[in-house]
Amino acid sequence: MNKIKIDLDRTLGNIDDNIFGGFAEHLGSVIYGGIYDPASPLADEDGLRSDVRAALERLGYPNVRYPGGNFVSGYRWLDGVGPRQERPGRHDLAWNNYDSNQFGTNEFIKFCRKLNIEPYLCTNCGDGDMREAADWVEYCNGTGNSALVKLRHKHGFEEPHKVKYWGIGNEVDGPFQIGYKTPEEYARAVTEFGKVMKRVDPDIKLVASAACIWQESLRWDKARGKVVERGQLMLEQAGNLIDSMALHWYVGNEKDDFNGYMTVSELFEERLSSYEGLIRAVCVDQSIRRPISITVDEWGMRLRRDPDSSPRQFHALEDALVAAMNLNAFIRHAYSVRMANLTMLTRPMAIRPDGLILLTIFYPFELYRRTCGKLALDIFWDGETFSGTYGDNVMATSREFTGVRILDVTATLDKSKKQLVIYVVNRSQKEAMETEISLADGQFTGSIQASVINGPDIKAENTFEKPNQVGTRETALEASGKSFTYSFEPHSVTALVCAIS
Repeated sequence: MNKIKIDLDRTLGNIDDNIFGGFAEHLGSVIYGGIYDPASPLADEDGLRSDVRAALERLGYPNVRYPGGNFVSGYRWLDGVGPRQERPGRHDLAWNNYDSNQFGTNEFIKFCRKLNIEPYLCTNCGDGDMREAADWVEYCNGTGNSALVKLRHKHGFEEPHKVKYWGIGNEVDGPFQIGYKTPEEYARAVTEFGKVMKRVDPDIKLVASAACIWQESLRWDKARGKVVERGQLMLEQAGNLIDSMALHWYVGNEKDDFNGYMTVSELFEERLSSYEGLIRAVCVDQSIRRPISITVDEWGMRLRRDPDSSPRQFHALEDALVAAMNLNAFIRHAYSVRMANLTMLTRPMAIRPDGLILLTIFYPFELYRRTCGKLALDIFWDGETFSGTYGDNVMATSREFTGVRILDVTATLDKSKKQLVIYVVNRSQKEAMETEISLADGQFTGSIQASVINGPDIKAENTFEKPNQVGTRETALEASGKSFTYSFEPHSVTALVCAIS
């Protein structure tokens, strides 16, 4: 039998709400036709569709990163402020698109304030320069009598936006990026950008672009194997300026190998653990006393296309399992991961002019965001295992993993509510996993709410024709004493919200 053993005194750290952040890029229908669609009969006075807003409020993003993504490496923020009729349209070289600049800085800030979201702005460290980045900070946060502050006033915003989080570039380690930078070039850039940006506003938090090309990737040879060198150089040169190091990863099941896809949890653990060690080692070596955290400000599961090559893209139930495994990893690494941003802001839904549906990955994100406690627990779990080879066609990756536990488990505690939440992903395609759950101390006091995300099979998806193939089902259970037994459904995500004493 599988076992989960929980000692309520063994904690990993406080969980930062910002691990439930989002990411919005000028790409596809994320901005135009997504959060901003003024021509829609569903739009409010600011062009935000009411149905999109309702879905976003259910997800409860505490922060959103904007405006990119690859897009930002060719973006001029001044193009997107001021009277709309005077804003220049630009050709977006990142995605070979046209951008009208009708949605820019102030529209994004208004969107964030309306939904109680903390804005996180990413600066152009591709073909942009440090003056442009510092000017953007001054335009947003300045309180003096400078020309940029007056310009913001002229645009209708007397009070500063007080943007707290600022990223210095996007995926600068990717050869595909506009303004790709070697480790040496970026360490120099992040130092100089950070210097002037913090001189404008010393209270901002700076996020450095650390790694999107990982050692196991074979696609971009000239960038491969530079993860350690990049991290070391930027910490050595800018460790007194940066507050967080940004990691990116995308995964998918292009090889249609469910077992292999379910092993990606091991990649998440490997990458987070190795980067935590890198930061600690360099901080000790360089006598850096200030805390430097990890931000996973782009993570997601790639959309897949129909086998008939039609343009329709979707997420299946198996993607929802991987989304939950990402969240489990962030909780287990709560002491270092202080922010994470799901790609894209509207990726958990499919939007068309007459309405939207919720895709499979919507449900685990909503469930974790709604139930997650304040403390991450260091729990023990054991049971049946499996093996698999994760193959990624996009990154030309192939990794074999053995002895992977079928259940992927984490847990959180809210002492004030006397509430324990146990999150379990059952990665078996066919077998329910009967599991004994026990406490080292304390007691279960009767009430347990079980929320289960599942569908008829691993390829189940939500469509406009069948919008409820995958969703969340809730049931009430009773348990008392120090232990109880629960059977986790095949191919499911489960949250057990337990009252304890």
